[in-house]
Amino acid sequence: MQRKCWSTEREAMNEITVKKRLAPGIHYFEVKNPDIAKRAEAGQFVIVRISEEGERIPLTIADYNRDKGLVTLVVMSVGKTTLQMETLNKGDRILDLVGPLGLPTHIEHYGKVACIGGGVGIAPIYPITRALKEAGNYVIGILGARTRELLIFEDRMRAICDELIITTDDGSYARKGFVTDALKDYVDSCSKVDKVFAIGPVPMMKNVCKLTRECSISTVVSLNAIMVDGTGMCGSCRVTVGGKTKFSCVEGPDFDGHLVDFDELASRQCFYREEEIESLNIYNEKMGGECRCREA
Repeated sequence: MQRKCWSTEREAMNEITVKKRLAPGIHYFEVKNPDIAKRAEAGQFVIVRISEEGERIPLTIADYNRDKGLVTLVVMSVGKTTLQMETLNKGDRILDLVGPLGLPTHIEHYGKVACIGGGVGIAPIYPITRALKEAGNYVIGILGARTRELLIFEDRMRAICDELIITTDDGSYARKGFVTDALKDYVDSCSKVDKVFAIGPVPMMKNVCKLTRECSISTVVSLNAIMVDGTGMCGSCRVTVGGKTKFSCVEGPDFDGHLVDFDELASRQCFYREEEIESLNIYNEKMGGECRCREA
């Protein structure tokens, strides 16, 4: 009987128990993996492989439920593998889910902290925000999206933030502008923020750090460097921080934003652009559809 229960549990490993659409091209998955859920901490990630022939991609853990053994992933469909993942449904299984990887975000009582999420980066900033609130911090959430329909996790963030500021590039919801505009106005009009945590597109994190450097506010960013194995063996995730080479998969993904070479990071993100587009085109031709690749 014990062997049968163990076998049943293993067969259910990596099973998708919940899937829902959050926004155009952005999907929410809850995946059964008690081992990862038991050990996951805010700021960590997993490496996902959909099929035997598939590539490995890193996805930040957006939430975890230790009691139910569930790991939450939020996926934006931008390439072949993420488009393949979009086709999975409740009851399907992900072939490989390895983690938790990376160093957890360092959480302590700082005082007043600003947690900034841009685009799909709102999902991974959520568990960090929650952990900071649980540590007794006064939390200001600042969320940014290109347009209202691409805004995610608003209700979740509102429930754990002392203040929540929302911006949209086109002004279709809340404040028109960027997260940096909201942060600058907040800092100019209120008492000094003690710490900033920012996750989002590279240009967004770069601009946040430029502002906070001028204001002398310590800032932590989570870097979405290219990764293959996630264990520091391949070296593809290397970034320059404070003039030194760091491997973001084992020494990050969190780093002091004022020390990150964002221009180099942006350049490295484009290294395999042609191959990624070719792979996506082949996939779309195979699926009988037109190329759905998006601009970075």
